[in-house]
Amino acid sequence: MPDLLITRDRSYPGFRADREPVLTVAPGTGETVTFETDDAAYAQMEERRDLAAVDAPLNPVTGPVFVTGAEPGDVLAVKIEEITFGEYGWSIYIPGVGALAGPMGEEWMVRRVPLVDGRVQLTDAVACEFAPMIGCIGVAPADGEMSTVMPSYPSGGNMDLTDARPGSTVYLPVQVPGALLSIGDLHAVMSRGESSFIAIEAAGRASVTIDLIKDGAGLAPLRAARVDTGDEIVCVGLGDPVQDSITMAYESLFDVLTTEHGLDRNDAYVIMSALAHTELGGPTGSADPDPLHPLRAVGAVTLARIAKRHLPR
Repeated sequence: MPDLLITRDRSYPGFRADREPVLTVAPGTGETVTFETDDAAYAQMEERRDLAAVDAPLNPVTGPVFVTGAEPGDVLAVKIEEITFGEYGWSIYIPGVGALAGPMGEEWMVRRVPLVDGRVQLTDAVACEFAPMIGCIGVAPADGEMSTVMPSYPSGGNMDLTDARPGSTVYLPVQVPGALLSIGDLHAVMSRGESSFIAIEAAGRASVTIDLIKDGAGLAPLRAARVDTGDEIVCVGLGDPVQDSITMAYESLFDVLTTEHGLDRNDAYVIMSALAHTELGGPTGSADPDPLHPLRAVGAVTLARIAKRHLPR
């Protein structure tokens, strides 16, 4: 059993600073907090095949957790310890949604994907290994409400990063007292960039340990989330148009190299030109230009990454 468990009945859409915490934890204790997640919206999609008829929240997150001592300007370090699932996940095509809306057309596709013995049975003939990850992780914003669908925000949200997996640490800039951490949207496996909008998503449990870095000491300023996978540093860039997110991701990684690893600007530039890579992250939203479409894509997520073995200690 986990040290502390928050069940799926404590899930909700949106991150807000005025949401009452369901749990208070002290950072740095090594105590495990487990977030149980929900897939009720997908079950309704299977039954109703009409997005307007789905009344369960899309991408609900469980929490929030109040972290003792966390204040604006601090950084929350969330280490992902374990992710577990039930017997199946979901692959769903919603007409008009995602990068493949053109070839998929106007007919819904809903598939329950078996999860058996560490394997994801995508079709009768094709299976792959589990690659569990957290799609939606974040802390409350100082103002307003963060969607759990899209876009992503400086303090997290539905980033859909395959790097947010067991063994990785996600760094989140704290904007409100207590941070108010929430987690949801688990995936058994997901292609990078999530062309389908709904990959192999499944109800399950994500167990994490929480630490706090006061004033972000020793870190380059966090303009958005960052992930340390153990092997790589991954910086998140946000923006609209996409080029703004690319620039932000590169600049954030450049700051890591110069501020945290002591490289001068010229050395950092040369190393990044050879060894730093970018890719699109985040969900691919609606092809529908209607601004009222609930899954319309707004903004972009770009990841800039570099292997830690290339950096001075």
